Order: sequence, then structure tokens, then C-alpha cells
Amino acid sequence: MWKRIECVAVYTEDIEESVAFYESLGLQKTWETFQDEEKKWALIGMQFPDGNSELVLKNNPDLNFAEIEIVVDDVHETYKALQSKQGVQWIRKPFPNTLGGHVAVMEAPDKNVFVLVGK
Repeated sequence: MWKRIECVAVYTEDIEESVAFYESLGLQKTWETFQDEEKKWALIGMQFPDGNSELVLKNNPDLNFAEIEIVVDDVHETYKALQSKQGVQWIRKPFPNTLGGHVAVMEAPDKNVFVLVGK
């Protein structure tokens, strides 16, 4: 059902300071976008040297927890399979991803948040 970790998103109060810090560790800023139309809350992708995974920085204080993005074969099928699992809470039901495919966001019984991405 789950294939691999795509990225981990972490909260930071000072996103530019965090970008500089992670660049000093060898990560490379590869993209930036905003979560809202006022461009108040940023998301910045920091790619690892091997190019296979990312650390995503976010500065939205309403999302001050880590999110792990998991690649799945089919978001809708995974959603259906996990609906019956006790303790799974859906933060966002499957929706189209602007980059293609679909996304769903779940909270596991242990309160960790996972963003599921796939077709």
C-alpha cells in the first residue's frame, strides 16, 4: 500500500534562516510556493544531494507539526482501505493535485500526520 517517503515537512518560525541553515548542510532549495493567496504562508522544498527526497519547510503556525509525505499506488484505493481502520482521522479526503495525481491527508491513531500522494 505505502511505497516510500517522498518528503518530510517541518515547521519553522523563520523560514529564510532555516533555508540558509539547511543549505549549509548540503541541501538545495529547489522550489517555493505559498499556501494562501496573500502569500503569507510559504512552503519551500529543500532537496537532498541524492535527489530522491526532500525536506519541506513551512511557516504556517496553524501547521506547526511534522507531516510525512508518502507515495502510494492509488490515493482513492488507499483511502478506501484505511477508512475502516479504527483511529484513522481524515484531515482531507482525496482531492486532485495541481501537479497531477491525487492527495489525501490523514492522522494516524498515534496522532502523526501523513500526506498520501499518488494517482
